[in-house]
Amino acid sequence: MLSESILCLLTEDLLIRILEKLGPDRKPWRLVCKDFLRVESVSRKSIRILRIEFLLGLLEKFCNIETLDLSLCPRIEDGVVSVLLSQGSASWTRGLRRLVLSRATGLGHAGLEILIRACPMLEAVDVSHCWGYGDREAAALSCAARLRELNMDKCLGVTDIGLAKIAVGCEKLERLSLKWCLEISDLGIDLLCKKCLDLKFLDVSYLKVTSESLRSIASLSKLEVIVMVGCSLVGDDGLRFLEKGCPLLKAIDVSRCDCVSSSGIISVINGHGDLEQLDAGYCLSELSAPLVKCLENLKQLKIIRIDGVRVSDYILQTMGTNCKSLVELGLSKCVGVTNKGIIQLLSGCGNLKVLDLTCCRFISDAAISTIADYCPDLVCLKLESCDMVTEKCLYRLGLNCSLLEELDLTDCSGVDDIALRYLSRCSKLVRLKLGLCTNISDIGLAHIACNCPNMTELDLYRCVRIGDDGLAALTSGCKRLTKLNLSYCTRITDRGMEYISHLGELSDLELRGLSNITSIGIKSVAISCQRLADLDLKHCENIDDSGFWALAFYSQNLRQINMSFCIVSDVVLCFLMGNLKRLQDSKLVSLPKVTVNGLEVALRACCGRIKKVKLQRSLRFLLSSEMLETMHARGCKIRWD
Repeated sequence: MLSESILCLLTEDLLIRILEKLGPDRKPWRLVCKDFLRVESVSRKSIRILRIEFLLGLLEKFCNIETLDLSLCPRIEDGVVSVLLSQGSASWTRGLRRLVLSRATGLGHAGLEILIRACPMLEAVDVSHCWGYGDREAAALSCAARLRELNMDKCLGVTDIGLAKIAVGCEKLERLSLKWCLEISDLGIDLLCKKCLDLKFLDVSYLKVTSESLRSIASLSKLEVIVMVGCSLVGDDGLRFLEKGCPLLKAIDVSRCDCVSSSGIISVINGHGDLEQLDAGYCLSELSAPLVKCLENLKQLKIIRIDGVRVSDYILQTMGTNCKSLVELGLSKCVGVTNKGIIQLLSGCGNLKVLDLTCCRFISDAAISTIADYCPDLVCLKLESCDMVTEKCLYRLGLNCSLLEELDLTDCSGVDDIALRYLSRCSKLVRLKLGLCTNISDIGLAHIACNCPNMTELDLYRCVRIGDDGLAALTSGCKRLTKLNLSYCTRITDRGMEYISHLGELSDLELRGLSNITSIGIKSVAISCQRLADLDLKHCENIDDSGFWALAFYSQNLRQINMSFCIVSDVVLCFLMGNLKRLQDSKLVSLPKVTVNGLEVALRACCGRIKKVKLQRSLRFLLSSEMLETMHARGCKIRWD
């Protein structure tokens, strides 16, 4: 009563400020305090819907929202939209500015148009991965005249006609992503550039456009970022159009553009001395001396990624001399990266915060120690498959790189428990990948657990010496873990699962190939890890029906599950697929106790909301064509293994 009376004396502004300090999980506070419930209902600006049955109630409660995210809601259809807009005052639509419909494959053009027209203030829409969307849906989007940001990645049916409707109806567009919209050609891009003159960001990755599209794009006077990954028909002649166009260009990505050479990139650099980011991975055979010399003109260059390119010590030395403002460098799978080259590079690039040396196999402790000494502000370091790395350089990292948040040591066979003890000094680590590091054990994991409390993602794939004791230490020290990969850590038993059940924030768990866990262990995880959304149980052959019953009953937030090669019966599979209302992706390959009829019943039980399913190829002609066609019509992709 005393606390309640004190809160009653506070103004609404003060209550809102207190609420903002409470973090993302405010539900407990709302439940115990009417004042918090009241101020959040009027002050909350964004909402992400997880279960469709709560949609209407939440929208009525939070009527002042500006962002509505329906991407995790398993089934949004035209009928649902009609109900939302017909019941109550639908006042939530008046102030809505951002609408996220990513993977909302069930929403058709009619429902989309109704929703768009009901939101007059709409400025941003995301319909990415709605792979069935075409020109009719594009026409519906064109009704949002105030639209400034549109993401249409992988809307496979959209053609130049649909893009033209958007260009005409949404002339205020500033950001547009058309990645994987394979039916769009030069014609559509040309019209877009003539109508949407305010474009600042444009992504045309993997489109079948030619250099003629870059002639059109060059006319965009406000464009700052152009992304054209995998545009195999664009060449140097197209990049030359950009040399004298797009005066405000800050970033360009020509990764995997097979017809682009150093000459084309040099022309872009010559015309844009203020360029800040350059991505040219897997499009150059080698980094030529003229191109590196040209980088000297880019005084503002902060990010360069040249993955897969052949380099030399001289080239890296020249980069160190010419690119002193670099904060991120990507050299993943570059041939010719040596200790000497890295040491010479770092003599001029001491401000690096992100460095990717994935598969640079000639890198050893000498180079990594130099990185630790020269780059104290390092935040992210990727060393996958750098198998000459040992505890010596990790000692230097732990000593000097106190800001390190992400480290990838996958397949670094020289990493052992001593190395992890040194590394544990990096107490701000958030993401750590140790997959295939077969020399680490529970002792090393305990060092990380004791000193890295902020860890949210940990990959221990095939770390075969990790067992239950390591998980005991991990779950005691790293309580914020959201993603954990324990696949093929075969020493782990049900006791380890009991420890994992203490991770209340866990959302992604990979347990593939753990032959020593049973239904007892998986039940403890299902009961306690209420936020679990992605679960991989492939080849967990000792989990029987009782374990899957527990998942069906307790794990109501599951969105993805891999049950391939598991021992589950027809009845339990049907119950699980029908009872998990948020399930969107399931892998059901080689289920030895499931019959064809049982599988079909299970698929029908989730047909209205599942978006992806993976099945055994031999079943393709055994399952009824009517059922498969219905699933496809409702937006489900079936992958045959």
